Amino acid sequence: MTDSGAGGSGDKKDTEPLETPSPRAPSDGPAPGAESPTREFQFPPGVAAPGPPAAAANDIDGVRFDDSPAGGLLSGVRAPAVPDVPSPISARYLFPTEKYRGEWRRHWVHLMPWYIIGTLSTFIMGLASGMLTKWDNENRDTALSVTVIVWLLILGFVGWKILDWYMDRFILTNKRIMLIQGVITRSVAMMPLGRVTDMKYSQTPMGRMLNYGEFIIESAGQDQALRNVPHLPNPNELYLQMCEEMYEPEAVDERMAEPEEDLIPEEAPAVPAKSDGT
Repeated sequence: MTDSGAGGSGDKKDTEPLETPSPRAPSDGPAPGAESPTREFQFPPGVAAPGPPAAAANDIDGVRFDDSPAGGLLSGVRAPAVPDVPSPISARYLFPTEKYRGEWRRHWVHLMPWYIIGTLSTFIMGLASGMLTKWDNENRDTALSVTVIVWLLILGFVGWKILDWYMDRFILTNKRIMLIQGVITRSVAMMPLGRVTDMKYSQTPMGRMLNYGEFIIESAGQDQALRNVPHLPNPNELYLQMCEEMYEPEAVDERMAEPEEDLIPEEAPAVPAKSDGT
């Protein structure tokens, strides 16, 4: 008997070659463990398959999509649209050949100091009136009348500031930006977009919470009629719109010319009821 080592050869045995397994024919029956084969449901003749659910109108209200390759910086979901027609306050300052892009009033925080003055004056007037009614002095009625008159004058001045805020407009067209101020004495500051050399906006922590900012616009001229514009609402959207107007005016014109795409599909026709033959 001969032992074979690690590299030696042992006794030779005759082995039969293994047969290649034949492929199994596909079966129409269910797979093992499955209760029934998977089949596609067929609708009866004359009944149309239901389509995808229609999007709710309130879910896409105010949303507009732009799939054009020249959509500009504001492609995709857009910011709330501005009025297509200028207000009577700003229409008188536009000439026929320029294209109106929008107008904005200052943020309501611009009136915050006057709100505080009106509230404090009302509180002080009430406190002073209560103290004056306790006086046993012949000048009490006069002092009370003077207090009320001063309070009414302060409220009238606050109302004037609110009217001034309402009349002010920041206007953007395809050729220039304008700032209109004043009620009786009007001031109209204008700067062509072609002369804007630098523009930025800044937001304080309060401005970021309430969504307002201050715009600082630089031009090539020495004397600038329009430079600092504080308390403008939605500064980021306004900044992008102004930049697009300066650098991609063709894209803006193309987008304005396109009609809005209808995102709500028409209602599907009613499915007729199946007759049972009786």
